[in-house]
Amino acid sequence: MSETRSAVTEAAAAGPGAATERAAAEPTAEEAVDAAVDALKALAHPVRLRMVQMLAEGGGELCVCHFEEAFDLTQPTISHHLKLLREAGLLDTRRDGTWVHHRIRPETMSELAGLLGRWVEEGADAAACCGVDGDAS
Repeated sequence: MSETRSAVTEAAAAGPGAATERAAAEPTAEEAVDAAVDALKALAHPVRLRMVQMLAEGGGELCVCHFEEAFDLTQPTISHHLKLLREAGLLDTRRDGTWVHHRIRPETMSELAGLLGRWVEEGADAAACCGVDGDAS
């Protein structure tokens, strides 16, 4: 899985002037979809989705040991799943001695939720414009 960066992260990597210009501009629909692909692939696995759920419900940051306790998986397998979530831009990490703590990247989750939300709104608008009231009953 290739590393995915948010539009904000891409702009920051391009330099201070480019970051200011990029932050002011909304990503195109195609850029938003491209940025979401790896995140959605990562979330499509039940273990990784549960890991993200644990982080969301666990107060924001969890140590690797919490995942080892929650799953009947080997430590290398857990590390692999966490690596894929990091590479997809969904998690940030912080090292504390020998332990690595993980937390959700809220900006990536917000971008993903915004994209999905726009699709729901656009779908409702399309149904209304075609004479369909959107009521399935």
